[in-house]
Amino acid sequence: MKPLYIKNFEKLGFGLFVHFGLYSVLGKGEWYEHVYDVNKDEYHKLANKFKVNKSWATNLVKTAKKAGARYITLTTRHHDGFSLYDTCGLSDFDAPHSLVKRDLVKEFVEACNKEDIIPMFYHTLIDWDNSDYQNNFPKYIDYLFKSVEILCTKYGRIGGFWFDGYWDKANANWKFDSLYKMIRKHQPEAIIINNTGLSALGEVSHYDIDAVTFERGKPFVVSSKDGKERAGEVCDSLTDHWGYAKNDIVFKSVPYLIEELADCRYNKCNLLLNVGPLANGELRPLEKYTLLEFGKWIKMHRHIIFDCKPSELKATNAIIFEDDKYYYALINNVPMSANENVTRQQNRPQVTIHTDRKIVDAKYLDVNDQKIVINQKTHTFEVLPFMYGNSLSTRVVRFKLK
Repeated sequence: MKPLYIKNFEKLGFGLFVHFGLYSVLGKGEWYEHVYDVNKDEYHKLANKFKVNKSWATNLVKTAKKAGARYITLTTRHHDGFSLYDTCGLSDFDAPHSLVKRDLVKEFVEACNKEDIIPMFYHTLIDWDNSDYQNNFPKYIDYLFKSVEILCTKYGRIGGFWFDGYWDKANANWKFDSLYKMIRKHQPEAIIINNTGLSALGEVSHYDIDAVTFERGKPFVVSSKDGKERAGEVCDSLTDHWGYAKNDIVFKSVPYLIEELADCRYNKCNLLLNVGPLANGELRPLEKYTLLEFGKWIKMHRHIIFDCKPSELKATNAIIFEDDKYYYALINNVPMSANENVTRQQNRPQVTIHTDRKIVDAKYLDVNDQKIVINQKTHTFEVLPFMYGNSLSTRVVRFKLK
């Protein structure tokens, strides 16, 4: 039986992933140091330019909430080894020892708690800065454990931990049994995730893992081959990079995000959508406003996204969700209605519900004065375009079966 804390995580539905760190100063992506073999001493000098606005966390969390996100996963330390939190003497390569002189994780957690958003912590397993990672792995593991224990004990209740990078040393002794046991001791209901990487979508790396990852991948319903039921989470980025890259203009569209979220929920997975703040902690305008527009659709259909379950009822050109009373058909790529001199006319989707029962009480949930004409012999209906003044890409039809 699936534990309650995992069920609660599944109900969250949508979270915001935030890649923010020293690499944000460069604006060339979170892997720039490694890809271009940047001199370590030169990279450390970025700490003297790391100036973060005092309102960064408040602004970030408020935007996430308006976007419909229920949790935020922050990169407390990425592969460059720079920590956004006070490492309490373990290292001076952290935010309190940089120009910012503050514990940014503390500010993040406080902002989340004020807005009833669940804070979650990403933490790297790779470390390009710590020489023990390559030269004295047991000593490095001790450093890693002490780092994670700080996060477990200094910031109150945390929603979970999202680890990344064990694939870099897949055959090493990571001591995950001990690491996860330590987390359970301090944070018994924290979700534990360990990213299996781009090439191992949905794979389980350890029995104690609570949710599997689908990094930039298409989700499927997670099975329980080893007897433990787990959640699933797709992590994807709003742009091609995870960390801020000023020359990355490949932004995903709101219609794309709507379809991705619906697909995740239909496969009983969450969507963790990434943004990469600027060096001052603020989102780029296009990131912020894409999230806000995405949030409009989520707010309109939040019951389906957060409360309904995927239906066993199948359809052509639609996916079906249900609650105890209704079925909900989500239809993508629905055009807008307009004068032929304003926009090109597009084909109207035809939806067929695969049932022998009668379809009744059908209505659109966005514009309610449009009638749905159903062929009860074929259980087919033509999806009308959005009325002029409305263009939401994905339409929702609510109906019953009699």
